[in-house]
Amino acid sequence: MKYIKKAVLPCAMGLVVAFSANGWAQSFDLKALIEGAKNEPQLTIFDSTGKIKTMAENFAAKYGIDAVGTKVPPEVNIEMMDREARAKNVQSDVAIISDAAAVVGQLIPTGAVESWVPGDLESKIPKGKRDPLVVVSMVNAFAYNAELSDSCPIKNLWELTDAKWQGHVGMNDPLSKSVYIDAFNQMETHADAAVAEAYEAHYGKPLKTDLGSATKALVAGIAANGPLLASSDTATAETVGAPGQTEQFIGLMSTAKFRENAKSGYNLGLCTDIKPFIGITNVGVGVIATGSDNPNGARLFIHYALTAEGIAPQAQDGKISSNSEVGLPDSEPSGIAAHLDKVLPYDISTAASDWDNRQDWQDLWRIHYKR
Repeated sequence: MKYIKKAVLPCAMGLVVAFSANGWAQSFDLKALIEGAKNEPQLTIFDSTGKIKTMAENFAAKYGIDAVGTKVPPEVNIEMMDREARAKNVQSDVAIISDAAAVVGQLIPTGAVESWVPGDLESKIPKGKRDPLVVVSMVNAFAYNAELSDSCPIKNLWELTDAKWQGHVGMNDPLSKSVYIDAFNQMETHADAAVAEAYEAHYGKPLKTDLGSATKALVAGIAANGPLLASSDTATAETVGAPGQTEQFIGLMSTAKFRENAKSGYNLGLCTDIKPFIGITNVGVGVIATGSDNPNGARLFIHYALTAEGIAPQAQDGKISSNSEVGLPDSEPSGIAAHLDKVLPYDISTAASDWDNRQDWQDLWRIHYKR
């Protein structure tokens, strides 16, 4: 399914972006895009990270364009863009939304937003990240307290269902963080066999479950083992890595929290050898509000965010550009760059399934969760 159906898109300053039969831009004129953006009103940019403010400031300084970046939770951003589209009063111009399932299941079908891929960068973006456009991928990885152990104390995710780790696993509450709920569905859809193999490797026998899949059995087992549910990654990072701890905890958190090692004296260590995965990813989808008064500015920002310069503030936190030529800086604190092949990737092609199955996964968690 392709989301952009227009044959041509007329923009200010005479810029015309042509689309091929499959919907993607074939011609691109960056100079014309810049000139067009300079004749538009203030550009409003939203993201769920505070780094968007710095990105917007850098963007404005680079191109001489009036732009402001604002941190907005993804659920608020989605509701805002949806309501503005329905009211035909578009105030939000462009956003990077870290809830791909909601973008695919709610915003795109109603025509509230468009996905656009810069023609000069298209070949550098994997096909699986163009429809809709994934600007950046974020890793949530398992961590331990490196002050208490020289290496990660677990080697298999199924260990987190064992009595030894009861009450000693920290994570965001999946009922309030859709990233985790969607990851459950992604795992079942794309890697359930690997989860089953990990069970057999840990227990020495094949998995037998009435829940319908190995992933459901794993999720139910972790929920039943009394994980410490937090309202933020910051709280989980403190539980796991704060200095002076006497008990070892395992935590699932954004790699961005590893910056607390230098900032707050934490001792977070990255788990680099867990079967079948050391973490999960979610993605930030770049969308442009349909009917925006800033068609050039919005597209110029999307282009900018896909460059090394543009995404640098987020790359410092271990967030990965969809541009294959942009890597993570050596200064990134978690070290996740060397272990990305061990992380469950988010597959945007099944985001609609994540959206459709959210309630079922939430119910599974509610039924099995025990303090």
